[in-house]
Amino acid sequence: MIPELGLIEGYFGQPWAHAERKLVAGELRQLGYSFFHYAPKADDFLRRRWRERHPDAVLAELADLASHCRGLGMRFGVGLSPYELYRDFSGPAKADFIAKVRALDEIGLDDLALLFDDTRGEIPDLAAKECEIVHAAMAVTRASRVVMCPTYYSEDRMLDVVFGERPAGYLEDLGRRLDERVGVYWTGEEICTREFSPGHLDRVASALRRKPILWDNYPVNDGPRMSRFLHLRAFTGRPGELASHVAAHAINPALQPRLTLIPAATLAASYREGAAYCYMRAFREAARATAGDDLASMLEVDLLSLQDLGIDHLQADRERLRSRYAAVDHPMAAEVVRWLDGAYTMERREPQA
Repeated sequence: MIPELGLIEGYFGQPWAHAERKLVAGELRQLGYSFFHYAPKADDFLRRRWRERHPDAVLAELADLASHCRGLGMRFGVGLSPYELYRDFSGPAKADFIAKVRALDEIGLDDLALLFDDTRGEIPDLAAKECEIVHAAMAVTRASRVVMCPTYYSEDRMLDVVFGERPAGYLEDLGRRLDERVGVYWTGEEICTREFSPGHLDRVASALRRKPILWDNYPVNDGPRMSRFLHLRAFTGRPGELASHVAAHAINPALQPRLTLIPAATLAASYREGAAYCYMRAFREAARATAGDDLASMLEVDLLSLQDLGIDHLQADRERLRSRYAAVDHPMAAEVVRWLDGAYTMERREPQA
């Protein structure tokens, strides 16, 4: 059994190019993925400047991406983060929000995701306010599915440290108030969860009164720490038995769109193969399928350097690796070179959702 698989662009840093999104969507569809949610943190028109209209060129690209996904048989969605709207959801603020939802509808949405992550949340009636916003969107959107991400989207206490102590009973209150048709994103026991267990997911489902949609923060590699590593290894800690405990499973991709396809393929394999899944075999098969035999062998040999040591500890080996991958005429090799050149490295710390 394989749950509905998708991708949520929820990373910080330089967003993918339009052509890259279309290419990745096509490849993901071949792997069995069925939805694509656009929500890069760098799109300020979906976050702090959410009241403003996107530039026409961006709207045209999003409409084209929506059409492209629909042609592939994939659902397309946009993640809107109406920054701290819960502090005043009345009068002009509510009108601006409804106008924004209707503007996004013009793109051609199948899914509307309302993302309340990475904002302060230490107010006692937070769940009630967020539900009010979600229900207002449901009343006007033409999207056939609405998904939300809670402010406290994980049990990880780092959220309380960074965004304030979560209100008591927050998840239970959210589950009780939220329309049963709304999906809820959840990242697990940690923000970047090492593994998901049926027991944990069942507890979350009980609180939310619905199975969660996993927002899986792998292979994402944003932020000043993770951007120094390439996340290429196959998925582990996601056993096939999870399928019956989740509503869907979405990955937050790496800053490198084509390299993302290697681990993305292994998640589908983990569900498909169940107890027979072998993560290194899955890596080899995915790498060969997407990069070809020679480059796949190079990536496997260099896994320790690329994913475990990271760019700050390569020292003299950095130039050797750069020369090695620069000699290969392949877009995945080009992403490795750009990473070695520091093109993806982020310096400022930003919270991860």
